[in-house]
Amino acid sequence: MFSFSKLHTCLSCVYLHAKMPAESLRWDTLEALKNSPKGRLKYNPDWLEKGEDILSGCNEAPSLSPLSGLILKRLNMSPRALQKTCSLGSASTDPSTGLSEEAPVSSTSPFPSANAQPTPLSSPLLVPRLKKVTEQIVGDEDSAPDASKNLSPVTNPIPSPTISLLSPRATQMEGCIRICEEKHRAKAKMELSLRQELQEKLVASVASRESEQLKRFEELMELKQRQEDQSMRDMMERETQESIGRQEKLKEEHKNRIKILNLRLREAEQQRLREAEFERQRQVEGRERLRALNAIQEEILQLNQLLELAAPTQSGPSPDLTSYSTRANQLCSQVSEVVRMTAEGEFPSVEDMTVAERALHEMRSLIRVMQEAAAQAQEKRKKQQEEEEERRKMAMLQAQQEEQKKSAALSAKEKARKKGLQTKAEQSTLKWYQELQDSANQCAQSFEGLNNTKDIQTKKLRMELQKAATIPVSQISSISGSKLREIFDKIDKLLSGRSVVSGGKSVSTSQHPNGLDFVSYKLAEKFVKQGEEEVASHHEAAFPIAVVASGVWELHPKVGDFILAHLHKKCPYAVPHYPPMKDGTSVEEYQKILGYRVEDGGVEAQDSFLKRMSGMIRLYAAMIQLRWPYGSKQGPDPHGLNNGWRWLAQMLNMEPLADVTATLLFDFLEVCGNALMKQYQVQFWKLILLIQEEYLPRIEAVTSQGQAGSVTRLKQFLESSLRSRQISPPKGQLSSHFWRS
Repeated sequence: MFSFSKLHTCLSCVYLHAKMPAESLRWDTLEALKNSPKGRLKYNPDWLEKGEDILSGCNEAPSLSPLSGLILKRLNMSPRALQKTCSLGSASTDPSTGLSEEAPVSSTSPFPSANAQPTPLSSPLLVPRLKKVTEQIVGDEDSAPDASKNLSPVTNPIPSPTISLLSPRATQMEGCIRICEEKHRAKAKMELSLRQELQEKLVASVASRESEQLKRFEELMELKQRQEDQSMRDMMERETQESIGRQEKLKEEHKNRIKILNLRLREAEQQRLREAEFERQRQVEGRERLRALNAIQEEILQLNQLLELAAPTQSGPSPDLTSYSTRANQLCSQVSEVVRMTAEGEFPSVEDMTVAERALHEMRSLIRVMQEAAAQAQEKRKKQQEEEEERRKMAMLQAQQEEQKKSAALSAKEKARKKGLQTKAEQSTLKWYQELQDSANQCAQSFEGLNNTKDIQTKKLRMELQKAATIPVSQISSISGSKLREIFDKIDKLLSGRSVVSGGKSVSTSQHPNGLDFVSYKLAEKFVKQGEEEVASHHEAAFPIAVVASGVWELHPKVGDFILAHLHKKCPYAVPHYPPMKDGTSVEEYQKILGYRVEDGGVEAQDSFLKRMSGMIRLYAAMIQLRWPYGSKQGPDPHGLNNGWRWLAQMLNMEPLADVTATLLFDFLEVCGNALMKQYQVQFWKLILLIQEEYLPRIEAVTSQGQAGSVTRLKQFLESSLRSRQISPPKGQLSSHFWRS
């Protein structure tokens, strides 16, 4: 794009030259202008794209060719000459160059010299119009945004030449110039707008492509990020699955280890329980042996004291008693040695107990022999005294005869009183007693092979069955009814052939053909032993033991028969039966039949004997009045109160025994008297009155002064009962509240 101000200047020159009359000069002028640097202007549409400055030529100083300078020099002549006939074409020119022959004007100076005269271009008429055209062109240039931005202001503007347009031709030319300017300006604006639109489209397309590329790049990056995240999640999920698998595997291994450890712990616990049970059983047996050993020592010392006290009472020399005393001291030393060995913290062994029992048996034999010898000596002395007394009393025969008559009368009355009493039980009672003993003996023979077996497994089974039968009975107490029911259920399961756990092991009577007979026999024996030991020491223990025994008796009658058989064997007074001494029976055997414990050291003391008999009679009196409260069978008791009435009636029909009869009657009535009173009422009180008035004097007649304690207790009980017409319930009787505990 070129400067319109410079174009206007050139066209003005063309116009002035055209006004010249000389036609040849006009074409010279046009040729000069064409050859000038400004005349060779050209427009290139690629200037903007190439970044070239399209106005660089406009900012340069204007210059004319030598021919233009010559023309201008001529024009500087006087205006008159110019207006008149002066013609440029008259001058000679060089055909080759088109220049005048006159002195050339310097091409380097576009303006006239300082000495030159003013030309018509400086006419005051042309200046305002030229200024107006110039301002309009400059205003159009300023309206173009690109052009105004690239144009730089001219620091030293060159004053435009002034041209005087005086003719209509000049005015027409000026109009053509303006039209040309307007066309060029419109064309330039159009091209500029098109280029701007193209540029905007290009920028928009580039921006859209860049945005699309940016969008695709972002999508690609997002896709890559998603792929990386997905791969990371997949990797983490795989690691998680592997970790879960390892954890599951570790859990399985841990569970297996726990199972193995639990099995080992269970086995160790069972072993510990077995060892603890064995140790406890050993401790119990050891304590029992220790108590028995202490009792044996106490009894031996008492017997030794009796022997030492009896020796000085003998008159005259008595070498036999001295030997007895020496032997008794040896036996005491022997037992003391055994006790001293056990005092070191260990329980006595079976061998120690055998030695102590033999010593006690021998001591009893010594006492018995000594007593017999002393009795014989006393009898001899008594006979001698009687003979002497008879000789002295011959003079007083009359008085004695009178006394004999009185004695005879009294004897007659005494015989009348004793008439009708028995010394042994009735035949039916003896038959029943013998049947029970035969049944128990047959049962014992049936499992004799189990007792005498040498097989280790069978021995273990026998021990387990015995523990399962005896341990629950030893655990019976009056703590709570629920505990008592558990014990009963365990015994019932064992007798029913079901498996029970004893000492950490499961055992059943069905494991051996004679298992049920063995368990029934041992269970009955344990019940009686509890009465012999536990009830004898604690009278209130009779009721929980009796109620369990009654419940077992009701469901398993065979066990009840064995209980009676063991009770009659250990306490024949529970029949009641006073076994006579048969020919050929030794004293020790007869004492065993009567219920005494006869060991190698002798017979047990009378107090110990009465204590055991009392415990068994109390257990029997409790069993006949109690019934298991949870039983399902209907009907009478298996061994009810009628058997208590029978026992009491048969007891009163037999001759009383010293110390034994009074003790057993008192124990029986104290436990069972309240139940018999409620059951038989008036008949019972008649029986009590009979005991007080007729049977008690018989007991007193056979009782010595040293045995009056039991008679006194019985007498006070009878008097108190008859006075109040009431017998109190026994202590320890189970109430309804007990069964709810």
